[in-house]
Amino acid sequence: MQILLNGVIKYLPAPTDVTNEGMDLDKNEEKLVVPSDPKGPLLMLAFKLEDGRYGQLTYLRVYQGTVRKGDTIINARGGQKIKVGRLVRMHSNEMEDIEDASCGDIIAIFGVDCFSGDTFHDGSLNVAMSSIHVPAAVIDLTIKPKTQAGTANLSKALRRFSKEDPTFRVSSDPETGDTIISGMGELHLDVYVERMKREYACEVVTSPPRVAYREAISQRADFNYNHKTQTGGSGQFGRVAGWIEPSETPYEFVDDIVGGSIPREYISSCDKGFKKCLDKGELIGAHIVGIRCGINDGGFHAVDSSDIAFQLAAIGGFKEAYFKAKPVALEPIMKVAIEGPAEFHGSMVGTLMQRRGIIIGTTEADGFSQIEAEVPLAEMFGYSTTLRSATQGKAEFTMEFLKYDRAPGNVTEELIKKYQQERREK
Repeated sequence: MQILLNGVIKYLPAPTDVTNEGMDLDKNEEKLVVPSDPKGPLLMLAFKLEDGRYGQLTYLRVYQGTVRKGDTIINARGGQKIKVGRLVRMHSNEMEDIEDASCGDIIAIFGVDCFSGDTFHDGSLNVAMSSIHVPAAVIDLTIKPKTQAGTANLSKALRRFSKEDPTFRVSSDPETGDTIISGMGELHLDVYVERMKREYACEVVTSPPRVAYREAISQRADFNYNHKTQTGGSGQFGRVAGWIEPSETPYEFVDDIVGGSIPREYISSCDKGFKKCLDKGELIGAHIVGIRCGINDGGFHAVDSSDIAFQLAAIGGFKEAYFKAKPVALEPIMKVAIEGPAEFHGSMVGTLMQRRGIIIGTTEADGFSQIEAEVPLAEMFGYSTTLRSATQGKAEFTMEFLKYDRAPGNVTEELIKKYQQERREK
């Protein structure tokens, strides 16, 4: 250990030998050099958080200036003012109380509600330090508590873990409502799942997140629907005729009513009815996109017609025409970029082809190979592990959403069967 520490002193750069850069928040995050000056304005970066016996323990690196016990510091992210009550220097798991610390020191303080990467200053400068580089997450899991009683503990665990580890992210799928955790690998997430069980007594169930498929129609279809109910007293009546057809926009409503066959006050009711149908399609239960709904005829009753009657008539007409328009399933396509040693070029291409990937381009330079491809999102789960295995852990990949495209027949059939089974179970 002593040899290692001597080597650190001898070979590694001192704080004054490194050029540190911050971002000036008053000048659109323009970069500026932060000198290691103990007499300059205070700048510190929170890089690690821990739950200690006395609350949250925040580890800070002092880049400029000097901080003393009793000083007031400001969080650059939210402007929150914090009084430094206790200042400590960490020696493994032991704490040494200190009175002050200056640039180059690594210290810890208690009772600060912040996140990893937050910058603290004394108010003299409105600067944020460049946060420690956080790579993009490469794997996601859907997570939920085994029992309803574990919901509160799960929320506490996710809030704490996301604050103490910037590579651990928590999000919610806006369509399915699933809670999704993202991280740097399957082992990374497995460790946090185990910690939830051990530290928070929260048993959880994990599964891959559901892919957000879409539905669209492939041809024009007409409808003529008559909605009529009578339950004693005034009933409901509304007749709507028109068409649905594919569109380049997510949704479009066309009003071709002439002669007052549908009163003007009920035109918007038809529009509302069509929009309600888009939330969940009849083919696989996914959101419907790329559709134009038009009305060109109808009928009304002076007493029984109403807003709700025409909404229901529009819904009935839409359902009448939907399967005539031959709906198809659309799957999200991701743009995937892989970079790794040229010797593994064939293996990298093979991993993409196995996942229905389409190779867009490849380049080789300086012994490294770069591959760009389009791959369905549904095929990308577990890909990080496959790629590591195929390249001895020497390749990496990134992916981003590109477009929605028509799913193959076998995939569509599978989705239809799954949706029908879910409906039967309900």
